[in-house]
Amino acid sequence: MTVNAVRLNHAVLFVSDLERSLAFYQHAFDMTVVAREPRANAAFLRLPRSGNHHDLGLFGVSAQQPRPRGSLGLYHLAWQVDTIEELEEAKLTLADLGALTGESSHGATKSVYAHDPDGNEFEVMWMLPKAQWGAYENAAPVERLDLAGEVTRWAGVRTAAELVPVFHP
Repeated sequence: MTVNAVRLNHAVLFVSDLERSLAFYQHAFDMTVVAREPRANAAFLRLPRSGNHHDLGLFGVSAQQPRPRGSLGLYHLAWQVDTIEELEEAKLTLADLGALTGESSHGATKSVYAHDPDGNEFEVMWMLPKAQWGAYENAAPVERLDLAGEVTRWAGVRTAAELVPVFHP
């Protein structure tokens, strides 16, 4: 017997300053605070096109030393965008926030990376149409991302709905 999950529903992070982290995620991802739990110093946020109750939970805790990269535990979160143009916009937004740390191509996915105010790493990624995965269906290389070239090649192609229905306002 196995757990019959359909997808990862949400992530929850411990943060050193709840209000600072709320401001970051609201600005970077246009998230809306859908609930607060003052007794736990917590807040829950939803992405603008999500049909989920909440996509991210933040629990404020006292400031602690960040874990060294490579230690046990969570490495990063990945947020999927619907178009390659949205990935390009995400890169600019994260650069403006001083949060951008890198970018790469993993074959079937194209990614930019950033840190939130507490150093939690996250990825914003766009996935090729499944029919185009080809040799990448069973591979995930780490290669240089030519984002401008990918935008030229994949402009206007939406892929998030291949995984789950996506609300388009």
